[in-house]
Amino acid sequence: MPLKSIVVTAIVAFAAGLVFASFAGYELFIPGLLEGTWITIQITVGGALLAVVAAFIAALARMYGPAPIRWLASAYIEVFRGTSALVQLFWLFFVLPQLGVTLSPMTSAILALGLNIGAYGAEVVRGAINGVSRDQWEATIALNMSRVLALRRIILPQAFVAMIPPWGNLFIELLKSTALVSLITISDLTFRAQQMNQATFRTLEIFTLVLLIYLGISLLITFGMRALERVATGGIVRGRAS
Repeated sequence: MPLKSIVVTAIVAFAAGLVFASFAGYELFIPGLLEGTWITIQITVGGALLAVVAAFIAALARMYGPAPIRWLASAYIEVFRGTSALVQLFWLFFVLPQLGVTLSPMTSAILALGLNIGAYGAEVVRGAINGVSRDQWEATIALNMSRVLALRRIILPQAFVAMIPPWGNLFIELLKSTALVSLITISDLTFRAQQMNQATFRTLEIFTLVLLIYLGISLLITFGMRALERVATGGIVRGRAS
């Protein structure tokens, strides 16, 4: 989808939500839903940052680390990809206290969702690095670069461009997965919507607003990642031209 279309759709989604909320007293729901939206955004941003860090560490460790580190990285990736995000969330929040480690609901949410998405992201990073032309590796060897320097200056900048689209999808999946945190008493957007629905029974109005809010946030993520992709691609092109 072109950037202009994404921007227009995002604006329309938010405008539709505001117009929808202006009728029949819907504005009564807005303050609570906005508070829940802010919690959802915090979890999404925190989880995304953790996911990126975990993905790069796990991918590089699996590809270039010594055997024990490779095994640990592989175990992390397979465990978090092969089990439910909901079970991981419950394990961190309900099981860890029985082992003497107590985490706040927010910390549990960010850790569970960030590590879950990071496991998928590790495969994105690994695939993007493997997708860089072998000629680029051979050039770094000819220039007598160390592996770390070659990755930092030659390989990762090129691989980064290929990572951006799938990372955009993963961030949207992370946003949608934040709805799970309502099950550990976090007052996110979904939790607030459920509370309001139980109190007012205005299901259509409340969950239509929630749908539009999630849509608007996901479109903003898409817009941001597309803009980042354009900047990164332009940087690679300028670097090759020089």
